[in-house]
Amino acid sequence: MDWLMGKSKTKPNGKKAPPEEKKHYLEPEYTKVRVADFDLKDLVALPTKEIDLNEWLASNTTTFFNLINLQYSTISEFCTGDTCQAMTAYNTIYYWYDERGKKTKCTAPQYVDLVMTFVQKLVTDEEIFPTKYGKDFPNSFESLVKKVCRYLFHVLAHIYWAHFKEIVALDLQGHLNTLYAHFIVFIREFNLIDPKETCIMDDLSEVLCAPLPPTAHNHVTER
Repeated sequence: MDWLMGKSKTKPNGKKAPPEEKKHYLEPEYTKVRVADFDLKDLVALPTKEIDLNEWLASNTTTFFNLINLQYSTISEFCTGDTCQAMTAYNTIYYWYDERGKKTKCTAPQYVDLVMTFVQKLVTDEEIFPTKYGKDFPNSFESLVKKVCRYLFHVLAHIYWAHFKEIVALDLQGHLNTLYAHFIVFIREFNLIDPKETCIMDDLSEVLCAPLPPTAHNHVTER
C-alpha cells in the first residue's frame, strides 16, 4: 500500500514568499475555547502494560479517523473544487501519488476523499486492524498507522487554514480545538509523525496543548 503516499511540498527556495496571512485561529478568543479541559497526556498514555500497544494504537487511530471525518463533514459544503483548488495548509501544498508514483495535484475535496477512502479501507481490513481476540497485527502495522496519522493531520491543517471562519460561524471551534490538541498529544506520545511534517502548525499546537489558565472557562462543560 505504499502507493498511497500523500506528500507535501513547500514553496521553492529563492521565490519571495507572499505576505503572511493572519492566522485567525491563533487569536486568544478562539484558542481558549475547548469542549473540556483535561490532562491529554493521561488520556493518550497506554493505560497498563496488560494492554497491547498495537491494540491501543488501532483503537485510537480508528477513533481519530471517525472524529476528523465528522469534523470535516461539517464544512465540506464550503470545501469545493472552486474554493480549494489545491490541498493547502499555510505555505504547503499536499500532493497525491498514485500506484505508479505519479504525482497529482488534487483539489482539497478530492484529496480528502482519497484520504478517507484509503483510511476507511484500512481500518475495516481484518488483516490489518484485527478485532478478533488472538489475531496478530501485521509487521507493517506501525508504518501504516503513521501514514494514516499523517493524512489525518493534513485534513486538520487544511480545516484550520482554509475553513476556520466557517468553523467559527458554526460555533464548532471548541470541538475542533479539543480534537486537534488530543490528536497532537497522541501522535507525539507515540512518535507517529515526523515533527518536520507538523511544524507548519507548531504555533497552534503549543497554544492548544498547554493547560488552560485557571480563570478560563470552557465553551461546553463535560458531564
